[in-house]
Amino acid sequence: MAVQPHGCTPAAYRRRSPADTPLYRTVQNHLETFLALCHDDWTDERIAPHAERELRGYLECGILAYGFARARCGECGQDFLVAFSCKGRTVCPSCNARRMAETAAHLVDHVLPPLPVRQWVLTVPKRLRYCLQNNREALNSALRIFLDEIERHLRAHSPGAGPDARAGAVAFIHRFGASLNQHTHFHVCVIDGVFEPDPHDGVRFFAVEELDWQDAEVVQARRRRRILRAFVRRGLLDKDDRKEMEQWNHGGGFSLDATVRIAANDRHGLERLLRYCARGPFAAERLEELDQHRLIYRLPKPGPDGRTQLILSPLELIERLAALVPPPRQHRHRYYGVLAPNAPLRAAVTALAPESSAAQLPPSVETSGNEPRETPRRSPARYLWAMLLARIYEAFPLTCPQCGTEMRIVAFITEAAPVQRILNHIDEPTTPPRIAPARGPPPWEEDDSGITSLDEERFSGDPLAQPEPEYEFDQRVTW
Repeated sequence: MAVQPHGCTPAAYRRRSPADTPLYRTVQNHLETFLALCHDDWTDERIAPHAERELRGYLECGILAYGFARARCGECGQDFLVAFSCKGRTVCPSCNARRMAETAAHLVDHVLPPLPVRQWVLTVPKRLRYCLQNNREALNSALRIFLDEIERHLRAHSPGAGPDARAGAVAFIHRFGASLNQHTHFHVCVIDGVFEPDPHDGVRFFAVEELDWQDAEVVQARRRRRILRAFVRRGLLDKDDRKEMEQWNHGGGFSLDATVRIAANDRHGLERLLRYCARGPFAAERLEELDQHRLIYRLPKPGPDGRTQLILSPLELIERLAALVPPPRQHRHRYYGVLAPNAPLRAAVTALAPESSAAQLPPSVETSGNEPRETPRRSPARYLWAMLLARIYEAFPLTCPQCGTEMRIVAFITEAAPVQRILNHIDEPTTPPRIAPARGPPPWEEDDSGITSLDEERFSGDPLAQPEPEYEFDQRVTW
């Protein structure tokens, strides 16, 4: 491993401290209380098992006391510890950022060719969003209709394309809105054209003509009609309601946007777009603690009512995050057309990607004894943790801060005794943060006058606490 040349100082990398963030403290102090309320027999609220696993796993993410990987510099002997991650899909901001960066990097480097890409965004009326959120077949049917209509439009507006030409797209399923609400909609990144097989070059591309608002209106009208009829066939919508919704103005609650287009040579812009499509539902930097009982979540843009922030109690925040955890064994993004896994033209189209062939690992690496050593092959979709950090933050974490030499991971420590000895040696906490037990409802106290009231000193900041009425109100009905 070569040492960094003089004058080339690598960017400093600091290990994250999840226990110091407002989100971690909120889940740490209120998770057990939230789960106890969900498991009570008298309440209708329930939490899905996969959501509970996600929340509990987040409390172990990035904590050295649960185990770590040990990296070491071969030149100066400097050590560096890397905590294990939870690999969550919603709650953990760090794992969300890794999955977002990894997905975007894989699509840019190995899947999408250097051709124009357009983003199509579809939202459906609120009346249908519940079905998309809870019915997998309805979700698949609506997405399939949307992709078919896009392909039909591209085929009709691509000069020279035949009736069997296929489009290429990557569809992202978003189950969340900007205000941490359940809002199922689709972001689809479509190559702006269609492909046909070619006997000489393997594949031939036909570029689409410029898109105008009238074309989008035609696509939206056909898509709305087909989706409503599909819901009627599945028994999710009445025929009379379907006819009424077809007569609604302003798209009938359906919204279509296709104004974002990335040029063929703008690979950095394409990666930013794909990161936006693959992002998680929660941004940790927008969360602040107002006091012990209230949190502020700042919205990226004003809502329909003009609000720029949400004021939530800790239990409300946990409830919203738990509802946004996607079901297990369901993909968050899907490939369509020539990019589908079993498409005949997939190999020819993805071969045009910038690093589709250069990213293959060598079958063997020469060792110091000139003996070939087999290296395990890594899927192009899997990126090293250190390379993703270097790609996003321009800081390579496995660079020695003392001499600039690249460090190497030498061990994975998971047993309790070695973990405690190493953490004691470097003055790090040997025990994980304490999880607060479940708390009961606020205690009621009786004063000298015999009136029962809440403990105002402890719960004066609770926005859900109702004050006593200023006058006696007779609730009996007199006819």
